[in-house]
Amino acid sequence: MKSNGIEVGDIFRQFGAAYQQEHKLPLQQLKAMSDIERCRTKALGGHVDVCEECGYERISYNSCRNRFCPKCQLLKKEKWVLAREKDLLPISYYHIVFTVPDDLNRLCLVNQKEMYDILFKAGSKTISDLGKDEKHIGGKVGFLCVLHTWGQNLMDHPHLHCIVTGGGLSKDGTRWVTPKKTTPKKDFFVHVNIISDLFKKKFLAYLKQEYQNGKLKFVGEIESLADRNKFQELIDKLYHKKWNTYCKKPFGGPEKVLRYLGRYSHRVAISNKRIVKLEENKVTFKWRDYRDGNKNKLMTLDTFEFIRRFLLHILPKRYFKIRYYGLLASRNISTNLELCKRLLKVAAKIAEQVHKLSWDEMMLELFGIDVWLCPRCHKGRLIRKQIITANSHAPPGA
Repeated sequence: MKSNGIEVGDIFRQFGAAYQQEHKLPLQQLKAMSDIERCRTKALGGHVDVCEECGYERISYNSCRNRFCPKCQLLKKEKWVLAREKDLLPISYYHIVFTVPDDLNRLCLVNQKEMYDILFKAGSKTISDLGKDEKHIGGKVGFLCVLHTWGQNLMDHPHLHCIVTGGGLSKDGTRWVTPKKTTPKKDFFVHVNIISDLFKKKFLAYLKQEYQNGKLKFVGEIESLADRNKFQELIDKLYHKKWNTYCKKPFGGPEKVLRYLGRYSHRVAISNKRIVKLEENKVTFKWRDYRDGNKNKLMTLDTFEFIRRFLLHILPKRYFKIRYYGLLASRNISTNLELCKRLLKVAAKIAEQVHKLSWDEMMLELFGIDVWLCPRCHKGRLIRKQIITANSHAPPGA
């Protein structure tokens, strides 16, 4: 079943005010809802362009640029990917995904910053420590991590996507070293069971430390965990549980690594194209059931439940969901990473100043779309006729 053009913004415009009356929301969720409601509407202003050849007029409204808006991520993602390409090395790269057990989902929702910080810390330390270990690699690796908090059904599912160099800079800084089990015929990083076990131990150690320091809140369904014995029972249960960790070399070689990660870097909880219909106060959307052979299915939710699930994934203000470590950390880019390029005989490249490209230049550069070519006569150029000033009093979507 195809989407019929329904967007998250449409759902917020029709049902957002009623939802806010029934639920007390934090400021960052209110702002995200407001921005998405007004994205590309009169409320944010815009402009009118006219074709100098045939007189065709086009009205364009401004984007909200909110990082959680499904309509505002494409160019951000492409600009980010282009800016990272200069850091690629001619080596194998690995995709590692760290996932926390469902038992911790509620604790994560109540303590987003603290728990997601633990996830970043445990994941990054696991990779860097295994990289330094002489049994596995014996050098400093480079990697970046992207936080996702959702599953395909929009429920809470915190996990970390990481792209890791298949090797690292030796401790004395004179050689590029590869994983010990790599052979001429097979690329191999570190066995996934070793990665998973170390990640579990580190995560639970950091979690206990946060608990002992009184950094965690316990309300609602997890109120009982404030009791030290109950909390220890949870820790013991998690120690004996198998944690799901994924490790696989991306296909296509290093030149496609960032395109591969670009699928994850600027994704929001749900894209507009997955929404199939909105009727009778219910939202139907497409999702993939990983527990049932990756089958594509449809899910229908009450509008309030859809909004609730979407808002679960609005991160705290100024919380960075993309982080860089090891050779890719900002303090190492101009030193260690450049040394690695010399060791691997990487030809020097002049970094493209992609951050200076305007949105229309990006559309032409990346997609071959000339936004100023008249879509009706395909001959004339569109020129700016009128600026539409932002109207904060205009109804959202007007």
